[in-house]
Amino acid sequence: MVKAVVVAAPGATPEVRDIVLPALGPEDVRVRIVAAGVCHSDLSLINGTLAPQFPLVLGHEASGVVTEAGERVTGLATGDRVVLNWAAACRECWFCQRGEPWLCTAVEGVVSPPGGTLADGSPVHRCLGVGAFAEEVVVPGRSVVPLAEGIPLDLAALLGCAVLTGVGAVRNTAAVQPGESVLVIGLGGIGLSAVLGAKLAGADPIIAVDLGPEKEKLAFAAGATHYLTSEPKLAKQVRALTGGRGVDQAFECVGAPATIRLAWGSVRRGGACTVVGVGGRDQEVVFNPLELFHFARTLTSSIYGSSDPDRDIPALGRHILAGELDLGTLVTHRVSLDDVPAAFARMEAGEGARSLIVLPEAARHA
Repeated sequence: MVKAVVVAAPGATPEVRDIVLPALGPEDVRVRIVAAGVCHSDLSLINGTLAPQFPLVLGHEASGVVTEAGERVTGLATGDRVVLNWAAACRECWFCQRGEPWLCTAVEGVVSPPGGTLADGSPVHRCLGVGAFAEEVVVPGRSVVPLAEGIPLDLAALLGCAVLTGVGAVRNTAAVQPGESVLVIGLGGIGLSAVLGAKLAGADPIIAVDLGPEKEKLAFAAGATHYLTSEPKLAKQVRALTGGRGVDQAFECVGAPATIRLAWGSVRRGGACTVVGVGGRDQEVVFNPLELFHFARTLTSSIYGSSDPDRDIPALGRHILAGELDLGTLVTHRVSLDDVPAAFARMEAGEGARSLIVLPEAARHA
């Protein structure tokens, strides 16, 4: 048995419980978790934005060390340092064959597949096919990506979701070019990753926005050139920083109608607005036909940063090793499995950036 963070029902408080992992299949690997990031998607599984089955082992953004590999697993061995990939593509469906693995039909809608049992033998499910808030996991071999030596294994957990999503939205979905102006609204882990991505892309200016002054220091550490607080006159302030036009590219990292409208309204004529945040199905964003015609803006969304983890994690690793991407700027709290409820409370209050669960025993042997 291993310790894991389990939530019993919608809205329930997560608890550390004993679980029994599924048996290792021939194409599976067993991974000892070293670190896991607390992501807003984990919270969405509890609060009803998404609809998983319960009881549920939380967590999907993680790194660790392979402790066992099935007989048909290739390219992985015991002792390998890896990042978990919660959206492992099948490589065979129409989308994968078209070069869009982030839209893979085998991943679409998979929220909480079975993942072992509780100590009493009752079934338990795992968040996004991973269930990473645990001492160990058993996942398909295609759900892990090897990590280059020299990259801190604990911080590498963030590559599994926040960084792929935020940096990917900038580099892959929007293809931001050097010198383009960028606006990022919402500075959680993904929003700050988008700021990091804008800096990597050579954007200027990079305007970061959140509700209050608390995120200003984090924004500048990630590479923002300006920081503003979210308010109805935001678009006017953005235009003042961009020659009266508005930004070339805006990234909305909240998933709320009001902030989508703010991002859209801050984009210049002919610019682009990318929605990265995940909102509820009962909310609506309204546009009138005249503004759609007049502004000639593009509105799109970014799923998983339009990323292929097998391609993008090694590429991001090279930026880390070159000193061009500092994942440490995303982490404001280091916590244990027992601290997950407090991490969610900070997230709901908009405090800090990523809380990183670090399993001390695993980290000592990484």
